Amino acid sequence: MASLPAVPLPAGIRSRYVDGINGLRVHVLEAGFETRGRRCVLLLHGFPELAFSWRKVMPALAAAGYHIIAPDQRGYGRTTGWTADYDGDLAPFRLFNLVRDALGLVSVFGYKSVDVVGHDFGSPVATWCALMRPDVFASLVMMSAPFGGAPPLPFNTVDAPAKPQADDPVHRELAALPRPRKHYQWYYATRAADADMHRAPQGVHDFLRAYYHHKSADWADNKPYPLKSWSAGELAKLPTYYVMDAGETMAETVAKEMPSAAAIAANTWLPDSELAFYSAEYARTGFQGGLQWYRCGTTGVFNNELQLFSGRTIDVPSCFISGKQDWGTYQRPGVFEAMQRAACTNMLGCHLVDGAGHWVQQEQPAEVSRLLLDFLARAHASAA
Repeated sequence: MASLPAVPLPAGIRSRYVDGINGLRVHVLEAGFETRGRRCVLLLHGFPELAFSWRKVMPALAAAGYHIIAPDQRGYGRTTGWTADYDGDLAPFRLFNLVRDALGLVSVFGYKSVDVVGHDFGSPVATWCALMRPDVFASLVMMSAPFGGAPPLPFNTVDAPAKPQADDPVHRELAALPRPRKHYQWYYATRAADADMHRAPQGVHDFLRAYYHHKSADWADNKPYPLKSWSAGELAKLPTYYVMDAGETMAETVAKEMPSAAAIAANTWLPDSELAFYSAEYARTGFQGGLQWYRCGTTGVFNNELQLFSGRTIDVPSCFISGKQDWGTYQRPGVFEAMQRAACTNMLGCHLVDGAGHWVQQEQPAEVSRLLLDFLARAHASAA
């Protein structure tokens, strides 16, 4: 690990390792560490990202007086102690254990109360932190992935027992469309997905360039709107990075949207020098560590323990931030609305940031920093 190149960080952010976290040696980025006694904000990244994805908002939060901790999560980057064998045990990657990782990390830093922010797949981890341990995770910011509630238990079925849940027919319906399709999360659960990306014909760097571009506001056709239902006809309206052509890999899917050399040179939110850090890390580790998270979700094998929280609401101060050009807000029909209507009882705001797609904290870091600081001030005031 000592032979790895330094992380290319802005001034005021340091890279360090923390041992003994639920079996992991966790690589964290840290800002605002110079002054003890600050309030802590934990930042949880998504896929295919790293702690590095928070580099543009960490300095502003630290300058406002917070201690910022951003880990490479289990399965990612420079954090070690995990294995991601496709035929191995999925249990370490289930949400219960990812919450345990987060709780263990803030605990060793000496915090009994923190604010938690999650983006993409980091958003459900952050959400379950606040759901399971609201005494520790005192406020919640969800980014790009809303939360509609815990998996339900059968309710009021004593005289009419619930029928067993069959396989979701939407996948057969997608495959039967005139233009056959497949959902990316179920593709990510396949054995081939890691090699498709890790050994992409265009190379990891160009694969990630096209992937990040396709899901960003730079891709002109990202004009999201609510879908009416979880049905093949509605899901087929999603861009191909979410609902793919049936016979294609993700590398083939995004290669069609590879930006021009001029567009790459003009990119200010992810210049090639910064993308090179992502591509070097993923070329080294592969993608399977992150893909294990999707496999836990698509199989539903751990839903029984999540059902312990059926009907439980998020009661800590909460906020949702997404890019206005981010389809992630609507990719699961009805969830964005359910989050505001029922799942969160203390929602202080929902913000769709113009000029940002899925990578909102990288595409529009100044606005995201402003929204985060405003939310944190309001959350702490309401708790006082």
